[in-house]
Amino acid sequence: MTETVTRPEIEDRPNAFTQAEIGWTPWLTPLTEDELTDRHWAGLVDASRSKSPYFMLLARDPETLEARTKTDKDIFYNTRAGLPRAERELSATAASRTNGCIFCASVHSRFTSHHSKRTEDVQRLLDEGTGAELGSRRWNAVVAASVSLTGTPSSFGADDIAHLREQGLDDLEIADAIHGAAFFNWANRLMLSLGEPTPAA
Repeated sequence: MTETVTRPEIEDRPNAFTQAEIGWTPWLTPLTEDELTDRHWAGLVDASRSKSPYFMLLARDPETLEARTKTDKDIFYNTRAGLPRAERELSATAASRTNGCIFCASVHSRFTSHHSKRTEDVQRLLDEGTGAELGSRRWNAVVAASVSLTGTPSSFGADDIAHLREQGLDDLEIADAIHGAAFFNWANRLMLSLGEPTPAA
């Protein structure tokens, strides 16, 4: 027998891009903390992620979740070289804005604002879209590269890389911009297929 999944009725469901904190609810049943084995805890990487319904849903496949989380952390937190954190988050925000993932865009736009102190530019990206003028050619180039990679990955190529180089990005910085967009191009599609945003708790 095929299980029927009923989407919950959500009042005031977020329907606009925002830097405010919002929630997310899965359409499938996540694990509970009582169900977690040592392998599940290892897959979560951070014990605090057991409070997230998204990660508790992904914990049903702990090996994949562990690889996903370690990749995520390396892309965004390993800032000893390459792009500064703000521009890594900008790349992810642009991918999320392109894909229509309101939840991910809210998270990464807040990080972009926090690390750059350019809250108005970040809000312009959310309000006007990825073609918005963000006040610097460098930011515009990072966004353009993220959009190109997100829309049709195979269309991203030498011209996009040359544009980034023209704005002063070196090899490691270009790699970081690509990684941020590529990872969230995938992560957005996963989140969009598993649930939907909700008002902040």
